[in-house]
Amino acid sequence: MKNYIIKSMFVCGAVFGASSTFADVNVGAIYDVTGSFSIFGVMQSNAVKLAIDDINAKGGLLGEKLNLITYDTQSELSKYTQYANTTVLRDRPAVVFGGMTSSSREAIRPIFRKANIPYFYSTLYEGGACDKQTFVTAPSASQQIKPLVEWAIKKYGPKMFIMAPDYNYGTISALWYHEYAKQFNGEVVGEDFLALTVTDYTPTIQKIQRAKPDFVVAIPVGPNQVGFLEQFTSAGLKDSIPVVSSNYSTANEQVLLTPNAGKGIVSSHVYFSSLDNPENKAFLKKWAEVYGKGQTISPEAVTAWNAVHLWANSVEKAGTFKSKSVYTALESGEINFKGPNGDVSMEPGSHHVKQNTYIAMGDDNYGFEVLETFKAVAPSYENQKCDLIANPKLVKHFTPKA
Repeated sequence: MKNYIIKSMFVCGAVFGASSTFADVNVGAIYDVTGSFSIFGVMQSNAVKLAIDDINAKGGLLGEKLNLITYDTQSELSKYTQYANTTVLRDRPAVVFGGMTSSSREAIRPIFRKANIPYFYSTLYEGGACDKQTFVTAPSASQQIKPLVEWAIKKYGPKMFIMAPDYNYGTISALWYHEYAKQFNGEVVGEDFLALTVTDYTPTIQKIQRAKPDFVVAIPVGPNQVGFLEQFTSAGLKDSIPVVSSNYSTANEQVLLTPNAGKGIVSSHVYFSSLDNPENKAFLKKWAEVYGKGQTISPEAVTAWNAVHLWANSVEKAGTFKSKSVYTALESGEINFKGPNGDVSMEPGSHHVKQNTYIAMGDDNYGFEVLETFKAVAPSYENQKCDLIANPKLVKHFTPKA
């Protein structure tokens, strides 16, 4: 095995620190390590590094050491396209991991498609991304929203109010909530879409009071989630109107809430740190050894960890780093990984993974109690036809009917 030096460098603003010579196998990572979305990006970036180091510590991949090159977009969308082009032209990576918001994913997806480089996206999203070069290890709408809506309607009643951010993640996710409400005989009695800059949720809270829902679906992003839940609790409504969410805990928002505001919030996700299995215990131990004890690990960290290992397994199966052969392996139906959240497997046609979904309730100590487990939930997109085996040239972002 060649004795390459492992490099991990952060590129902020202008590109700097570039070396004229890299190892044969470069791996790219593009995340929001600083800025307003760093609450997501730091965990994801750390998880990718941890996974790469884990693979290298076990002898590398196909006898080669992996060289991680990390870019910090500073939570600016323009830097995603800038760094995606930079890594393609300069680093020539074998694979790229990255993206947080749906807009960041859609900004860089065409760049990696044109360069024919496997791209892994590991942030929960509204579902529907479909092209040959893109692989999604995060949960899609059908994996999170469908089980949550079914559970909440049975538990609380049929009437729901949707509160969401006013961009494609929020608006398309809301369409899915409408879709699944119909499936389970529910009713959307009101909704409100807010800009990411909103900090006063009094008008939204008043709309909720007038609508008189059985429960509220709250899917604002990051700090907005914290602000809404604190104000909703202060208004004295949380005890009478339950709150459920398909993105709460994504960035460990619960650790920023007062205990009373976090207690009782129901979340659906593919990972909670309280999961009791050998893989999760080993993962938490490894994380603590590198990044320190006492951290609450986000679901996005685990889906990023899984992404690296699924890609590595596909390279092992292919026996090469060449993209065409790696795609064939990923589409074989035989790429699996036992992650901290359970068994994860890549579905050939959709390029999304089958994985468990957990319904959990927040406690008053920043943790979650798992209430129900949905095993091996498939990313089955209703009203969608993403089959990249039958149609490998398909490039589309499917959405539910308006």
